[in-house]
Amino acid sequence: MSWVFLRDLLSGVNKYSTGIGRIWVAVVFLFRLLLYVAAAENIWKHEHDEFECNIKQPGCENVCFDHFFPVSHIRFWALQLIMVSTPSLLVVFHVAYRENREKHHNQKLYKNPGKIDGGLLCTYLISLILKIGLEIFFLVLFYKLYNGFKIPHLVKCDIKPCPNTVDCYIPKPTEKMIFLYFLVATSCLCIVLNLSELSYLMFKYSIKCYLKRHVKKQQ
Repeated sequence: MSWVFLRDLLSGVNKYSTGIGRIWVAVVFLFRLLLYVAAAENIWKHEHDEFECNIKQPGCENVCFDHFFPVSHIRFWALQLIMVSTPSLLVVFHVAYRENREKHHNQKLYKNPGKIDGGLLCTYLISLILKIGLEIFFLVLFYKLYNGFKIPHLVKCDIKPCPNTVDCYIPKPTEKMIFLYFLVATSCLCIVLNLSELSYLMFKYSIKCYLKRHVKKQQ
């Protein structure tokens, strides 16, 4: 899979982000995207081929693997990474809309098209709320699909066509567990960063609105 588009998207978003937003971009790029490309893809690359059960009944291994891994971990994280980065497109599109509007009217309509104020502020806040919601959704979904944030060394399967309860072994469980914890931790860190940025922006512009009203009353 090519991640050039996602890299370019994150680079574009970085231009219009606050300080906390830039930290979020750095975390996603360094600790999620690069880690995924450099290490995680290779660790889970042959997960189906290396999954073994202590019986050679035709179809048994495939059925057991599908039961315990309804969605491949690596594809799940790829989807999560794409989805939580997509709301940032709203900000990029809004800035592009402002720039095109200035070109169309052939005059300066905004002091800075990328400045987070007015309608762009609303778009930015919506993108943050969407990112927080998607992060939480994927964490909960992962927990439900795999019965927790763990990778067991051994799973017991009794699904047909397996003739009885068989033991199935997951390859490199300790290594996968370390990466799983790291990816979950970075996902939680991203939630904290998004919540912090959301709180910061709401507090900043609430104070700004309060001061404007106060000045008008004084006048």
